[in-house]
Amino acid sequence: MRIVFCGTPEFAVPSLKRLLAEPGITIEAVVTQPDRPSGRGQEVRSSAVKDVALEAGLYVYQPEKMKSDSAFDFFKRVEPDVVVIIAYGQIIPKRLIEIPRLGWINLHGSLLPHYRGAAPIHWAIVNGETRSGLTSMQIDPGLDSGPILLQVEMDIGPDETAPEVARRMAEAGAPLMVETLRKLERGEITPVAQDHEHATFAPMLKKEHGRVNWGHTARQIYNRVRGMQPWPGAFTMFREQMCHIWGRPAEPGLPESPEGTLVASGRGVFVACGEKTWFELEAVQVEGRKRISARDFVNGARLKPGERFAS
Repeated sequence: MRIVFCGTPEFAVPSLKRLLAEPGITIEAVVTQPDRPSGRGQEVRSSAVKDVALEAGLYVYQPEKMKSDSAFDFFKRVEPDVVVIIAYGQIIPKRLIEIPRLGWINLHGSLLPHYRGAAPIHWAIVNGETRSGLTSMQIDPGLDSGPILLQVEMDIGPDETAPEVARRMAEAGAPLMVETLRKLERGEITPVAQDHEHATFAPMLKKEHGRVNWGHTARQIYNRVRGMQPWPGAFTMFREQMCHIWGRPAEPGLPESPEGTLVASGRGVFVACGEKTWFELEAVQVEGRKRISARDFVNGARLKPGERFAS
């Protein structure tokens, strides 16, 4: 089986490594996003997939746009049996989808049709899901709307962050992708159309998605803290400065206070939330400064009675 592998972030790496080790499978080329500036220094860096591909001696192709004629010429020239695509980062046009005889096979981090889109793991955690999973599917020109091939369910731990769940899913996805390809080649899978009426969406993350609403319950805020890692993080405003926050729900036994109110006691630092719940603040990072403990934050701020985080 001749494969072209398309992927970009760390989430795709376990599947690439597994396919490299599979007998009877040849990876003809790897397609990944162009090198981009990243980090505070805006240093140009290659993707995690590119690094693994080059180490394995594979040919790497990095088109700016998959809609380009040069991308079409590339896939037409290679003419693979199948294209494996995992977290690549672009919608694939119909004329490319039609080239491989077995189609383009995607690994998606949700139980489709739920959480279609760029950030399924993050939004599942933000929404308080305790179960999710992985889906292998044949892509079509839509957004994660193609026929389902195989699925596997997975739990989401009550304290797991998005990066932690993503690492587990990435590892579990590698054998699922191999099983999908083997069964597809043998004709042992019947693709199942998605129920589009039950589709939900997980849009690409924006900075504003990390903003905390203190009118939500402490558990809902904790879910946002877990789900918005590593970026954009959960943040709030204090004295007109943006503060990233970390913490967890708590029951300090404090008197009811307006939402967002900061209270420092001998037991810790707490923030009043919706429905009379409390969030224990563990760490704060004021924009442009280092992350510090919640206690150091309130001591340095010389917190006044009744001061609040803004929603």
